[in-house]
Amino acid sequence: MKFGKEFASQMVQEWQEAYMDYNYLKTVLKDILQFKKRNPSTPKASTSQGSLKRRVSLYRAFSGLTSRHRSSPKKNEDEVILVNAVVQQQEEESERHYQTMFLMSSEMGGECELLFFRRLDDEFNKVINFYKKKVEAVMEEANELTKQMDVLIALRIKVDDPLMEFNGSDPRNISSNGASSPSATAAHSINARKPGLSHMDAIQEVEMSSEGNLEDEKQEDHIEKACEHSKSKGNKVEIKGFRRASLDILNHVKINVTPETPVSTLKGILMSSNSDFSFSRKELRKAEQQMTQAFIEFYQKLRLLKSYCFLNQLAFSKIMKKYDKITSRNASKTYMEMVDSSYIGSSDEVTRLMERVEVTFIKHFANGNHRKGMDTLRPKARRERHRITFSLGFFSGFSLALVIAIIVLVHARDLMKNEGRTQYMENMFPLYSLFGFIVLHMLMHSANLYFWRRYRINYAFIFGFKQGRELGYREVFLLSSGLAVLALAGVISNLDMEMDPRTKSFKALTELVPLGLLTVVLLIILCPFNIIFRSSRFFLLQSTLHCLCAPLYKVTLPDFFLADQLTSQVQAFRSLEFYVCYYGWGDFKRRSNKCKESGVFQTFYFIVAIIPYSIRFLQSLRRFVEEKDAMQGLNGLKYFSILIAVAMRTSYDLKRVMTWRIIAAASSGVATMAATYWDIVIDWGLLQRNSKNPWLRDKLIVSNRSVYFVAMASVLHFHLVGMVLNVVLRLAWMQSVLGFTETPFLHRQALVAIVACLEILRRGIWNFFRLENEHLNNVGKYRAFKSVPLPFYYDDDEDKDI
Repeated sequence: MKFGKEFASQMVQEWQEAYMDYNYLKTVLKDILQFKKRNPSTPKASTSQGSLKRRVSLYRAFSGLTSRHRSSPKKNEDEVILVNAVVQQQEEESERHYQTMFLMSSEMGGECELLFFRRLDDEFNKVINFYKKKVEAVMEEANELTKQMDVLIALRIKVDDPLMEFNGSDPRNISSNGASSPSATAAHSINARKPGLSHMDAIQEVEMSSEGNLEDEKQEDHIEKACEHSKSKGNKVEIKGFRRASLDILNHVKINVTPETPVSTLKGILMSSNSDFSFSRKELRKAEQQMTQAFIEFYQKLRLLKSYCFLNQLAFSKIMKKYDKITSRNASKTYMEMVDSSYIGSSDEVTRLMERVEVTFIKHFANGNHRKGMDTLRPKARRERHRITFSLGFFSGFSLALVIAIIVLVHARDLMKNEGRTQYMENMFPLYSLFGFIVLHMLMHSANLYFWRRYRINYAFIFGFKQGRELGYREVFLLSSGLAVLALAGVISNLDMEMDPRTKSFKALTELVPLGLLTVVLLIILCPFNIIFRSSRFFLLQSTLHCLCAPLYKVTLPDFFLADQLTSQVQAFRSLEFYVCYYGWGDFKRRSNKCKESGVFQTFYFIVAIIPYSIRFLQSLRRFVEEKDAMQGLNGLKYFSILIAVAMRTSYDLKRVMTWRIIAAASSGVATMAATYWDIVIDWGLLQRNSKNPWLRDKLIVSNRSVYFVAMASVLHFHLVGMVLNVVLRLAWMQSVLGFTETPFLHRQALVAIVACLEILRRGIWNFFRLENEHLNNVGKYRAFKSVPLPFYYDDDEDKDI
């Protein structure tokens, strides 16, 4: 693999604008190469000059055969560039700006090389400035984690109520580079709560005055043995050189309670969000969990920042070697010496901080187990398994064979003209269409995962999946094909459209196949065992619970993204309602039901359609209150207009008055236009008149701009005659209002299913560009990490005491 592709593959996508533009510098070098090819006199001049250098070198002083370093200074004829660091005075601080002076600009083609070094300096200064800002940010975060650790250790001591007392030196700071600091992790757990020890035998929290070398480790082991020996005798231990963490810090700190559950949300509304300590083990466990997650995220930042530094240094080395090869000069050594002496080459803050974080995490959160601690800190790469690919091919082929079998069976028996066709479509088709909607949605999601990965959209970070636990397109495709096999097998078992002439009834066993299949799917989703992607199933269940309890849960992107998917599965929810009616109220043994005649069924038929939009409305309302974002308020109005449209349509169906019919059509039209505009302009960020890409946006991930216009056309238009696709999909429930409830070639249930499938397809297209826009927003703000709430809160006035 060429370095350019490897460089791009290892970039942090949210920081890609901050990396050295390797491809652009390569194009500049190609221009230099093309110029030299068009002017063959240039190499001759360099050759003659090279021969002159060799003649002069014959008279240089001999440095000896065994000398490793030349002590003689460079001669003028060897120098190609001079790199100077110019100090620029900014508003608040001064920073160094590197400038390269090209000494051969008078030669033919020197202007092109001069341009190369100007662009090279711009890229280098960009990298230096970005790296400095990130290092300063992580150092500030390290100081914050240090203060949090002070409180955590004090809380541990307060909860455990230890017997040992320590007097002596100060603890060390997490962000220190080797010197002791009183604002550090005030004490170190001499580890760990061993099984069999009583509550009063809890190991105390102390911190060694100097860590990291062998003598300190031996000293710590000696102290541990002394502590255990003294405790076994019931003596009180005092060790010089150590001091117990001060508990005074707890007087200035409160638990940082974030509303994560409906109960905590209601408590936050009724009382202060920052509660006082009760010094309970529950609070300690919660704080330890939050601090563990904070350290993991912080360590990931440091790893990526170190990788950013290394990759850019390597990129500058590669581009300078290419320059030397094309121009037959020797400028890379001088330039790389400058790179090595610069901040990005000489700074070791990140490396030292990583080592400090590793030591702290292993001691305080892994009970001194180095392997366990490092396994927790380091991200786990997801392994590709061959059995998934094999199973995917097997189930896909099986489902395709079943589809062909159904088509052949319908054609051979001429079932489309059978007398039981209407009865089958009214009773069995809604039951199996539920699985068709789910399978289609999963297939679209699988395609989205494939294209997100292909275009390097960091969907795992955006959705907040655990490292290495996110599902790929193969896994989702496998699940969808497996469900399709089960559903299609059930369809074949129920594909009898004539009643038994002797009993005038169907077999009850085959009528229970759809219900059994639905039960199996629900049991798999709720299965507590670690099978069939348990972490992803639980993540889905958690997001579903957050949606159903809106607005009591804090709204995150996975929650409102799932709620948007639910708005496209209204027909699936109605199929679930039909399950209750068919097997509870209807005579499923005779394949008949009177659901449509029930007023309760009709009422819930419309309530089910309102629920997904109500969830999105409540989520937008909570985000508007919390974030004070006017756009969230407008988004809530959009969903409120859809709710009004559904209510007007319900009123028309109940009263069948022309006035309600007009109001229903008008409100639905307004809601559809508002939703379509919001999808394209706000969610996708397209139709920007003054952008670099006309009527699109400045940054595009897909290089072919026509893809975006086709996507917008697929949302806006469905038929060649220009019928707006979004209107047709969002007005699917207005079939009775518009008067096309039945067609001569399609049953009404089939038409409803087709329109529902088109809505799912539209949602699949929306998903890709919605997440693309979210990814670009993260890139524009360099947001490559999720924010982790810290467990403790303190006032700024008390900061000096902490």
